[in-house]
Amino acid sequence: MDKFNIAIDGPAGAGKSTIARLVAGMLGFIYVDTGAMYRAVTWKVQQEGLHPNQETEVVALANRMRIELIPGPEGQQVFVDGVDVTKEIRMTTITDDVSQIASIGGIRQLLVALQKQMAVAKGIVMDGRDIGTHVIPDAEVKIFLTASVTERAERRFKEMHTNGTGTLTLEQLEQDIARRDQMDQEREISPLKRAHDAVLMDSTAMTIAEVVDEILGLCKDKVGGGK
Repeated sequence: MDKFNIAIDGPAGAGKSTIARLVAGMLGFIYVDTGAMYRAVTWKVQQEGLHPNQETEVVALANRMRIELIPGPEGQQVFVDGVDVTKEIRMTTITDDVSQIASIGGIRQLLVALQKQMAVAKGIVMDGRDIGTHVIPDAEVKIFLTASVTERAERRFKEMHTNGTGTLTLEQLEQDIARRDQMDQEREISPLKRAHDAVLMDSTAMTIAEVVDEILGLCKDKVGGGK
């Protein structure tokens, strides 16, 4: 069976990364976490003491840095100029700025070009905000994965405390997720929205395994499976 591409879009905390990684593993495909790329840029910006409003300097910095996404035993590892920042980019300080960084036109242009290159060879499961609408609009399978704000906040709360990166209360997380939803939906360049041909999946009352099974079933129906 020929390989194909899967685009999984959705708002913050919908479980896109976890689902995409598991689907990729089941199909023997490569998982690309585009959100991690924007977080990596945000980390570098903060390391250099820049503010997201300094767009010219931020874009220049992003063009000089090297981002590597490397599959690891515990998921995808993220390296910036040879430094492993996998854990650091999940800190609350990064989350606070990443939507603003992602709204910068020059940043999106740079990273989308890299993401498009990754998808050329097919066999990619890519998740983000604008994958099905902008990055790989010709993906054979498109999913728009969502869940209620309350459910997404609870998931993120558990994840952050498990990883030791949690400093926010559940109520603060709900407010933060709602704020990021608004920023992602209202930005001028590649806003978060469901592609016209994407299948809507509300995972509020679903387990991870159920979502994965549904996506794998969709792949079988649309393109005949995986390997």
